[in-house]
Amino acid sequence: MINSIAIAETGLQGYESALQTISDNTANMNTPGFKGSKMQFSDLASGGGPGEGGTAFGQSGFGLKTLGTSIDFSKGQMQATSNPLDLAVNGAGFFVTKDTKGNLHYTKDGQFKFDDSGTLVSATSGEKVMGLDSGGALAPISISGLQTNAPRVTSTISFSGVLSTGQTSDTVSGIKVIDGTGTAHTLSAQFTPVSGAPTGGGANWTVTLLDGATTVGTATLSFSASGSPTATTSLSYTYTPSGGTAMPLKLDFSSGVTSFNAGASSTLAVSSQDGYALGTLTGETFDNTGTLQLAYSNGQTVKNQQLALAQFDSPDQVAVAANNSFSAVGSTPWHVGVAGGGIFGSLTPNEIEGSNVDLSREFSNLVIMQRGYQASSEVVSTASDMLTALFGMMPK
Repeated sequence: MINSIAIAETGLQGYESALQTISDNTANMNTPGFKGSKMQFSDLASGGGPGEGGTAFGQSGFGLKTLGTSIDFSKGQMQATSNPLDLAVNGAGFFVTKDTKGNLHYTKDGQFKFDDSGTLVSATSGEKVMGLDSGGALAPISISGLQTNAPRVTSTISFSGVLSTGQTSDTVSGIKVIDGTGTAHTLSAQFTPVSGAPTGGGANWTVTLLDGATTVGTATLSFSASGSPTATTSLSYTYTPSGGTAMPLKLDFSSGVTSFNAGASSTLAVSSQDGYALGTLTGETFDNTGTLQLAYSNGQTVKNQQLALAQFDSPDQVAVAANNSFSAVGSTPWHVGVAGGGIFGSLTPNEIEGSNVDLSREFSNLVIMQRGYQASSEVVSTASDMLTALFGMMPK
């Protein structure tokens, strides 16, 4: 009887442990990046060895043994967010974070933000999110010192459209150029036809670059009989802004510019210029390779560091840590790489991976464990009643 009670108690303890695992899973059904666990059982055996003829006569079971939990690493449901720094891994990779003691952790929770120092951290744990530096080593991702984007001096102004020979002159105004201080200046270009067609046909134009009423410089642009610019497709000038330093400028007519008699319908206009003013940081986001993209008010986008991803070879290398993360155990290190590289998978911006807990499965397991617990408790009660009856038969 005593053995029966002891065996039933192993069942009570095992089902209690399983209930604790189910409770943890259901409590974290909405936790980003959470991976559910399952309690594993095995039987205990004791008693004699095989009997005659190699049978197992004489052996008896001795109850239930809990082996611990196994982690379910299946993918959770993807959830859209409004945070441009949120990321979800489409694959086996884990984000890498580092705590204040220098310990590395691994997580599927891609909720990120920049702290007051400009360092990318986990919005859940506050740990630094790791990227790869130019040498391939793990390093924090930071935007410190990147709050502004330096100006670029204009060097080339490109044009496109038709310069009609049916006009006595044409002026392209509103030509914006940027000087070395990032200051914008507005120029204009006046096109005046040169009397007499050049040898072989075509047209010549005098191009005067103006800063208001002040002439910056004058050059000649020639077109062939087919209407295309001749070998000289760009004109060079030197512009000195008021109070500034001299800057060379090139007017480029090599792409999409023609000249023929189109009446009074010249469409010549500036298509682009390669300068830009000082820019301030307006936004940060990641692309699907985990590369940080910094957007500035001057229209420029600058690529920064790339997020690191890690992956293990065996579940035996993984231990559950707090804050939706895992830690490495054992002597074998995790593999470290980047999105798009082999086993690590790709990244989806503006999404996070939710918990992979299946609530219907947890409820089903809950009923099974409850029945097992009730059955084991009934065995304890029955064995106790039998012991009481036995003791009652003893002579007084």
